[in-house]
Amino acid sequence: MASRSPAINLEDEDSSQTMAEAAADDDGFCKLCLSLQPPAAIRELQSCKCMFCTACLQQYVQLAIMEGGGAPITCPDMACPKSGVLLDSEIASLASPHQAELYQRLKFERGGYLLHVLHSKNNLEISKYIPALMLSITVFLLHPHALNSDSDVSIKQCPMCGVYIERNQGCAQMLCKSCKHTFCWYCLQNLDGDIFLRHYDKGPCRNKLGHSRASVMWNRTQVVGLLMGASLIVLVTSPLLLLASPCILCCVCKPCSRKKKKKKKRDPSPSSS
Repeated sequence: MASRSPAINLEDEDSSQTMAEAAADDDGFCKLCLSLQPPAAIRELQSCKCMFCTACLQQYVQLAIMEGGGAPITCPDMACPKSGVLLDSEIASLASPHQAELYQRLKFERGGYLLHVLHSKNNLEISKYIPALMLSITVFLLHPHALNSDSDVSIKQCPMCGVYIERNQGCAQMLCKSCKHTFCWYCLQNLDGDIFLRHYDKGPCRNKLGHSRASVMWNRTQVVGLLMGASLIVLVTSPLLLLASPCILCCVCKPCSRKKKKKKKRDPSPSSS
């Protein structure tokens, strides 16, 4: 019995080594953290079959949502042979519900989704932009010409950068968050220099700003007050600047004069023969 025990121990060691090697073979290699991970912690992308650990993919997706602005989230591997793109279902499973909703909203703002509805009476084709988060859509046409006017459309493109902007209600002076361009919601005219909102005093957009006349006049009064305050500050400080200009020039010229003196000391003039 004693002579067989070493053989049994050797067999046990061999079996444990083979089991460890088999377990190591089943582990997946994450290209982000550069480490072997158990199969339960490995996630394979459907588009390119690249494998990463779930923790690294979650951090990557969260960062891509916050910095990508709704752009497609590509495979983290820069050398991916198929240039894979993560599916919406994969993004939803890796990100939190709030971040997944944010990504869908940003994705919708980058590009519109068209729903074509064909009217049964006069074959009027109507195009409406709808959010990507809507899973089921019911369209009720109360009037054949209900959606003919551009003013009834709640989503339009920025005339400067093309980003889709939704307006539920309120002011007709729109500010694009992407390019900071100011324009009129109805005619898309540039309002970057119209600080007094004179565009809504005449023309087809007259009295369509969405505010009362009193609020518009109060806004103009505030703008005039700010301009007068700035001009008053300039008038008050300009004499002080004129009085202080000689001191400023002296302070600026002192280093120059010192440099000239140092050059004269280093390069003495040649003595006359």
